[in-house]
Amino acid sequence: MPSTTTNGITIEYETTGDPADPALLLVMGLGAQLIAWPIELRDALAARGYFVIAHDNRDVGRSTKFDDGPRPDVAAAFTGDFSSAAYTLSDMAADAVGLLDALGIDAAHIVGASMGGMIVQTMAIEHPDRVLSLCSIMSMTGADDVGTPSAEALQVLLKPPASTREEAIANSVEASRVVGSAGFPFDEPRIRQRAEASYDRCFHPRGIARQLVAIRASGDRTEKLGQLDVPTLVVHGDIDPLVTLSGGEATAKAIPGADLMVIEGMGHDLPEALWPRLVDAIAANAAKAGAPTIP
Repeated sequence: MPSTTTNGITIEYETTGDPADPALLLVMGLGAQLIAWPIELRDALAARGYFVIAHDNRDVGRSTKFDDGPRPDVAAAFTGDFSSAAYTLSDMAADAVGLLDALGIDAAHIVGASMGGMIVQTMAIEHPDRVLSLCSIMSMTGADDVGTPSAEALQVLLKPPASTREEAIANSVEASRVVGSAGFPFDEPRIRQRAEASYDRCFHPRGIARQLVAIRASGDRTEKLGQLDVPTLVVHGDIDPLVTLSGGEATAKAIPGADLMVIEGMGHDLPEALWPRLVDAIAANAAKAGAPTIP
C-alpha cells in the first residue's frame, strides 16, 4: 500500500477506482485499520463513480505512532482530566485533509464510522471548503449525555490489551459478538479472518488508548455542527450498544437539514447484508452535491 507524509506524520492509505472520479474518503473508527472497510464495499462505491480513499488513522495500522507522547490515562480522561492527550480529533481531521492535499484533491465526499464519524464531523466544521457531502455512521456529537454505551459494551471497550496473538483474535471476535448487529447473521469466519489480518498487520493497543483519550479531549461539537451547510446523512443502528442510538439522533438534530437513517437490527458494525443499502444511501446523499448517479 502507498503512504505519504503530511501534517508532520506518515499516513498509509489505499485507493479504489478512477482518480478522475469525484473523491470519496472513508475514515474508520477507534483502533480500526483501513482494512476494516470491506473491500467489497469499497469496490461497490467505486462502481458508483467514486475514487474511494481509505487510510490508517494516526496511531493505528501503518501510519505514524505517538509512543514518544504522554502515556495515555483513559481513566483520567473519563473524569475530565485530558492532560495525557497526545492529540485531538482536530489533528486527526487535519491528517485526512493533508492526505487529500497529497493526492491533489480539492474536496471530497467524506464518510466516517464511529470515531471516524467524529473525525469527518470535525473536518466539516474546521475545513468546510474540503467537504462535498458528509455521512456519519454509528457516531455521536461528543456530548456526554448522548450515545452512552451499555455496561457490557463499555467493559469490552476498556478491556486490558491481549498479551498473545491468539488472545487478541479471541477478544476481537468476542467484542464483535457483544457490540455487533444482533439483527443480522454473525459471520464468525469473516470476523475472525479480519481480526487475524488486523493483528498481523499491526497490533498497537497503546495507540487505541491514545485515540480514546483524544475523543474525550475533543469535547462537544453540537453547537459547531449547527453551523454546517453540507448535504449530511446520519446512519445508526437501533440496537447499537457501544454508541447508542441517541448519539446518532443528536448528530442529525444538530446538523441543519441532516437526514437520519435508523437501521433495525444494526449494532456497532457493518454487516454484509447492509452493504448495498449503505452504498445506496451514501450515493444518494452525495448526489445532493452533484455527485455521479450511476445505478
